Amino acid sequence: MRLDRFLGNLPTLNRQEVQRLLASGAIKVDGQTCREGRHEVRAFQRIELAEQVLQAGKPARYFMLHKPAGVVSATVHNEHRTVLDLLDEPDKHELHIGGRLDLNTSGLLLITNDGLWSRRLTEPRSELGKVYRVETEQAIDPACVAAFARGLYFAYEDLTTRPAELVILGPNSALLTLHEGRYHQVKRMFGHFHNKVIGLHRESMGPLHLDPHLVPGQYRPLSADEIGLI
Repeated sequence: MRLDRFLGNLPTLNRQEVQRLLASGAIKVDGQTCREGRHEVRAFQRIELAEQVLQAGKPARYFMLHKPAGVVSATVHNEHRTVLDLLDEPDKHELHIGGRLDLNTSGLLLITNDGLWSRRLTEPRSELGKVYRVETEQAIDPACVAAFARGLYFAYEDLTTRPAELVILGPNSALLTLHEGRYHQVKRMFGHFHNKVIGLHRESMGPLHLDPHLVPGQYRPLSADEIGLI
């Protein structure tokens, strides 16, 4: 939410008072004077007016998880164990998933309470490539490389996929880089060539790569440098 809108929602302030307080430097965000009403504020940021705390804020949290197959990318599920069940963290209900994975897909999953950060991670215009290691039932047709680069037409949604990069590693394995996240996209792309995907693992999202020291089910906090890459 914009800072001026946040302030304007307070019952004690009207629009003119908000503009005056911003111009005078009376508002602080995370301890720093902020005069820009368009500044986006988040739920975990501390907002102060003089000595009055308007929003106490909470620390931002960022985690990298090696998601195992068979665990659902959701916060709550009636049938399956969720990725939040794998975290030994307080207030897990405040976290959300940045870029979900299908039930039987493993690999890199990012979990945070920072909505703006996760939005940058997943919105199409960011063009952050997501790299998947794919295992198929039959040998991969070399024609897939050019077809994926052109884009495939999905009749159900009446759309053509964005160009994707395919690197064939062996007869039945490849690396696929996507720049979007359609429903079961990888399986449907290979299904266009009548080839079933039998293994799918996400290795990276943009500049963030799965830590090779994490075994399936393990997680760790992101470093400040990793957070700053998005």
